[in-house]
Amino acid sequence: MNQHTFNMLEFQQIKDEIANFALTKEGKEKIKNLVPSTKVKQIEAWLEEVTEAVEILKISASVPVHGLDGMTAILQNMNKGAALRVEQLTKLYDFLDSCGKMRRYMKDKAFYAPRVSAYVEVIDELPELAAEIIRCVRNGRVDDYASKELLKIRKQLAIQEERLKEKTMQLIRSNKYKLYLQENVVSQRNGRYVIPIKKEYRNKIKGTVLDTSASGSTLFIEPEEIVVFQDQLTWLLSDEEVEVQKVLTYLTGLVEQKEQQICLAVETMIQYDFLFAKAKYCRMIKGSKVGINQFEELTLLQARHPLLGDKAVPLSFTMSREEKALVITGPNTGGKTVTIKTVGLLTLMVQSGLHIPAAEESNIRIFDRILVDIGDGQSITENLSTFSSRIVNIINILEDTNDRTLALLDELGSGTDPGEGMGLATAILETLYQKGATILATTHYSEIKEFAEEHLGFINGSMEFDLTTLSPTYRLVIGRGGDSQAFAIALRLGMHPAIVERAHYITYKEEKQYLSQETEQWKLKELEKQVMINKYQQQQAAVKTEIPIYHQGDNVKISPANEFGIVYKGPDQHGNYLVQVKGEKVSINHKRLNIYIRADELYPENYDFDIIFQSKENRKKSKLLSKGYQENITIDYSE
Repeated sequence: MNQHTFNMLEFQQIKDEIANFALTKEGKEKIKNLVPSTKVKQIEAWLEEVTEAVEILKISASVPVHGLDGMTAILQNMNKGAALRVEQLTKLYDFLDSCGKMRRYMKDKAFYAPRVSAYVEVIDELPELAAEIIRCVRNGRVDDYASKELLKIRKQLAIQEERLKEKTMQLIRSNKYKLYLQENVVSQRNGRYVIPIKKEYRNKIKGTVLDTSASGSTLFIEPEEIVVFQDQLTWLLSDEEVEVQKVLTYLTGLVEQKEQQICLAVETMIQYDFLFAKAKYCRMIKGSKVGINQFEELTLLQARHPLLGDKAVPLSFTMSREEKALVITGPNTGGKTVTIKTVGLLTLMVQSGLHIPAAEESNIRIFDRILVDIGDGQSITENLSTFSSRIVNIINILEDTNDRTLALLDELGSGTDPGEGMGLATAILETLYQKGATILATTHYSEIKEFAEEHLGFINGSMEFDLTTLSPTYRLVIGRGGDSQAFAIALRLGMHPAIVERAHYITYKEEKQYLSQETEQWKLKELEKQVMINKYQQQQAAVKTEIPIYHQGDNVKISPANEFGIVYKGPDQHGNYLVQVKGEKVSINHKRLNIYIRADELYPENYDFDIIFQSKENRKKSKLLSKGYQENITIDYSE
């Protein structure tokens, strides 16, 4: 994987959205550093974790992941000879408290989330340490009762401070100072008590000037009568600070003894924040846990681009083990680029342990590299043209490709002479295929479509276009290349068929009649007008609907519930098919069925459908009967 791939497929935007669900700075940082894995076992473990986390959130969305702020700094400062500060110890206590809440939260989650709930077992609650911290530290300071000596000093401090205040108040109430005072108040400067004296009486008072008012008219003087009391208070404050440091050093020692357990608890809580952020995001996009494999099929069913949400048109297709390259044709703005970006982004997400917005039956190949050539990639600083820049990128892709590579190529060969571009694009596809890469490429060249039809391992696909509305449906159709829509659109908009026929000859060097198509369209319009004139005639003239033919194994969509089923047999004389839905065979009229994926697209030739439709017991009986007559064996095919 490389940063260019992440940028082009907008993987960073996915991580940003996940980070919004993280509750801690450390969790957000872990999400920022998330990169896809190439190890199947690791990916499977990640997916299982997220699946369990989603189940937990369905029951209780309030996960007690907090108290981590500042813990990283605390751990970094351990064993460096410095005592932890009061606020750091308070944060540590809050963290230990949240660890206890997490243990209680996970206590009843083991049945449906055994893996995730087991992580909490490595977190030690450390009740003795927590109790000692809360005993010694309260209300943002070291508590009086943290030690006997500290209690004694603080009592002395209270007495001495009261004496100092009383002595200072006596001075400002005495006749000796009454004339010189600016006002009858006592204040403090730098922790020492002072009285406000008028500037002109400075020499009348014995003492030290500690401050001056903004106007300069008032001097804040510490009278010499209270210096002794003030010094005694200062000495007691120093004793208090020494004793506080002793308590903090003692607590720091206790914390350092438990450093290993605390580090493990911090890592586990960060992992929980990271994991539940992923789970919350997967729930938001209505993601599913899909299957993964290394060398088998690539199947996406009802897949949507996660950044498009409900606006995305569902994408469904399958590439078997033998099918290595999908060539997609279609009109501009028809959804070709979005299609290949969806495949690339969903693959990155799965390899990052995320659920994706697709049906659970989807199955993703795991790749070591996803290499992308999308957009013009023009480099102004290197003064390269659009074509030159893309060729440089293609060269890098060719060098890095192997049989564990997914190559996503958009409008391959564009930006230069059409003839040369087509030849270059074909040669590039051949080379990538020979190297064993899995390829999804979009193109406008009809020659590449023909190349894909003729070469083993290549399949064609096209973006559907509605000629009635003259707009794309953004739906991928597998098995055929897109027909040129330019001539059909021109006819639809009223261009004379002779001009369109001439254009067709210039393009394809062959004659083709478009007049008959124009005539048929005119006849159809006339028929529609006649039908609208007389409703009765419309009913009489309506052609009886033919029963569509579905084959065993066809994947069909059933209305109005939009469920999916697999055709077993039919139709009968009433147009009913027997369809297997959720393990049961149900009779459904053809009017409620629409083809979703045909059997020849889903299964190999001569596939044994008994694996799908018959129970294991029936298959076993059938095998015995195939070997000769067996008594007392009956097979119930209605199961």
